[in-house]
Amino acid sequence: MAERRYWLFKSEPSAFSYTDLQGEPDQTAEWDGVRNYQARNFMRDDMQLGDGVLFYHSNAKPLAVIGTATIVSGAYLDPTAFDPSEKYYDAKSNPDSPAWLMIDIKADKEFTRPVTLAEIKDNPRLKDMYVARRGMRLSIQPVTKEEWDEVLSLGGID
Repeated sequence: MAERRYWLFKSEPSAFSYTDLQGEPDQTAEWDGVRNYQARNFMRDDMQLGDGVLFYHSNAKPLAVIGTATIVSGAYLDPTAFDPSEKYYDAKSNPDSPAWLMIDIKADKEFTRPVTLAEIKDNPRLKDMYVARRGMRLSIQPVTKEEWDEVLSLGGID
């Protein structure tokens, strides 16, 4: 079995929050609408069942990691790319050669307190996290095991 990997997923709480994830049937939701090739490639090539996810609220006050989730499916076709009524419709997308994929995640643990972006940037153990880098806008980012452990500790989860 491959070694567990770790990720940070960004979501605007007004679009889909950690509370929304917890309210889904079985606390499981499709992670659709990814329209960045690098993020798509992470899903397609690197993510595997059981990988850990830091759920990050972007475009919020404060910007913060709220809790954890687990990847519970492999990458598969994102049908929102083909539906003109969907927010993430892509007129150039072709069902015979799909460009866009999605995966399923399941809520794990909500932090006892959010871990803010300011805390991440101020923590020497987290200074190299993608989310702390200036101009980093990827909605899906890799996280090291050490970063994962530190963020969980700050969030009150051992």
